[in-house]
Amino acid sequence: MRLLEDAIVRMLRDFPFYGHFLLGCRKEPDPGPYPLGITLRGGIPVISCNEDALATLVHEERQALLEHLIKHLIHLHMARRKGRTERSWDVACDCSINLTIADLPPSALLPRQFGLPDGLAAEEYYEDLSRRFDSGNLEGKGYGDNDRDIHGAQGEGEQREKGVEPQGGDTLDNHRSWSEADSTPLPLAQEVVRRMVLEAWQSSGGELPADMRALIRTLLAPSPISWQQLLRQFVATAGRVGRTTTWMRDHRRFGHDTPGIRKERRLNLLVGVDASDSTDQPELRERFARELLRIAQGREARITVLYADTGIRKIQRFTGEPQVLESYHGGGFTDLRPVFAYAGKMTPPPAAIIYLTDGFGPAPERMEFPTLWVLTREGKRSAPWGAELRLDI
Repeated sequence: MRLLEDAIVRMLRDFPFYGHFLLGCRKEPDPGPYPLGITLRGGIPVISCNEDALATLVHEERQALLEHLIKHLIHLHMARRKGRTERSWDVACDCSINLTIADLPPSALLPRQFGLPDGLAAEEYYEDLSRRFDSGNLEGKGYGDNDRDIHGAQGEGEQREKGVEPQGGDTLDNHRSWSEADSTPLPLAQEVVRRMVLEAWQSSGGELPADMRALIRTLLAPSPISWQQLLRQFVATAGRVGRTTTWMRDHRRFGHDTPGIRKERRLNLLVGVDASDSTDQPELRERFARELLRIAQGREARITVLYADTGIRKIQRFTGEPQVLESYHGGGFTDLRPVFAYAGKMTPPPAAIIYLTDGFGPAPERMEFPTLWVLTREGKRSAPWGAELRLDI
């Protein structure tokens, strides 16, 4: 994705904060019609790119569209769409940020196209749009607002505001992938963005865009969310739907002669524990294990724990009974890759990976499994993918 990489390099040069922020996102090709898109998938920010569509834009428009994506993510527009009509929310979000971005393509949605004032928040635009135009369903892509006669029959009708096109144009970027963010709880999404903002701020020498300064400063404040809550939110997204047979329910096809099928939530986690000195602390491991087991109790859970330094030294398996992570002393050097290699060979594969580590060591360039880095107080994340929490004990 050469064009996308070039655009990010230009962003690093011209707007360092935005450029470093983009480095924290996973990038992947997308054959869809939109040049770019951004969403949260399993707590991981993902930028999708269609190089052919991106090539139709000039350099300034590509840079503006990247800023557009960044503002969507910082405002968590994709994570706040749940329960709202998609089309109304998509338009409202674009209207709330496009006026602050220079050099956007001419097709960019603006409030005046809908007869709305400038400078409102996405929720305010959404309230007006959803009230003005009747929506058929939450997945609808257009609006209907026809008058009815006295008997309730639908007539030809007309728009409530003359000169305003209710359907408007399309969004500049891919909002269809925003539904992928539904599986990421909002508190976890907030912490993911908070960490990305902090890293971009530190890497850019404290330089902040003027129009985002107030919001970013609130994100730089200490997180009000405890690490226990973040761990619960992440694990809540990892439960996998399984099936089991039961005589309490008739089979849909074969009736009462065959047991029915019941869906169930099954938690299948892989937990990596760094065996180096940084995490070989009884209090730290016990508190982490106690919280993890508390979450796992009350559901069918299978948890595999790998103790690793340069390789996997010990494997521990349990299914929710009260236990603690053992103290296993390894070497001074850590290689984070063996745990992820083990995950790729597991049958069934893990729903998610949780890695307790200081983060110092090589990691895979990318990872298909949702991953939570549980870092020690002085730790650092070794990969740009995965969500992160800091175990400040």
